[in-house]
Amino acid sequence: MKSKHEVGPVWVAGEVLIDLITRGSETKAIVGGGPANTAVALSRLGINTCFIDGMSTDEYGQVAKLELLAAGVNLDFAEFSDKPMCVADVTLDQSGSATYKFLIEGTATFDFRRSWLPHPSENNPAALYLGTLATIVEPGASALFEWAKEVSKFATILYDPNVRTSVLDDRARYQESVAKWASISKVIKVSSDDLEWLYPGESFEHVAARWFGAGVEIAVLTLGPDGLRGITPFGEVSVPGVQTNVVDTVGAGDTVGAVLTEAVVEGGLNALHGDRLRKVLTRAAAAAAITCSRSGAQPPTFQELEDCNLDGI
Repeated sequence: MKSKHEVGPVWVAGEVLIDLITRGSETKAIVGGGPANTAVALSRLGINTCFIDGMSTDEYGQVAKLELLAAGVNLDFAEFSDKPMCVADVTLDQSGSATYKFLIEGTATFDFRRSWLPHPSENNPAALYLGTLATIVEPGASALFEWAKEVSKFATILYDPNVRTSVLDDRARYQESVAKWASISKVIKVSSDDLEWLYPGESFEHVAARWFGAGVEIAVLTLGPDGLRGITPFGEVSVPGVQTNVVDTVGAGDTVGAVLTEAVVEGGLNALHGDRLRKVLTRAAAAAAITCSRSGAQPPTFQELEDCNLDGI
């Protein structure tokens, strides 16, 4: 197994944006976006992480830049412009679950173009993690896909659909998008809510089998407080959730994605089944619980996870 200093770089591509979260009469501006949350989580785990997105030079963009840099995320491959930052109005229900309404059009956030995306042959990434809105918002999504297809020749692709029906509510089009991205991915992580919306009436096993037919090797289902399931061609493992005092669930799934990426780049994709997968999912459940215990997407550090009694979970 490689040491933390030998791993990477891991590339994370997708959006960083500003979540405007209202609690009572107070609205807070918090740096968010699923891929950005995953990049921060990876960096806090000690992984050499490069975040790839269009970023604004406006006030919100500067806030995002400073926060990503403070977390240790490398922004050498980000594209800065004077286009505005994407903003999301976030509503939290009584359980802390979030719904989003996005202001997308004309923003720097989804300005993906092949002309500025980095060349994998020159930079040797260990893995590429992507998903959420960047994989469906056009025309950037198509440019991102063609680039990711090239990256897949050099690095493992991990994909999280992270469905946002407020942006795309056409189920058939969403299914087409997921199938397209699955065709170049080796790992897919999906929430139970997203799976139910995408493929109503279908079991996780049935959907995973279809993904395996497209070349995917690991499918992971997040079940909120009920834990995680992982399926590979070698079989299935499940782990329970970790009890915590939930403040909100923002970033929990993104944290799971980071732990999966950590496992892929450190131990290899081929080893990620059976007991090894069970241990990784246990670590992911603990990491997600820590994230849920904090306001906003604040994933744990490597040391915080090391201090958990994972054998007792």
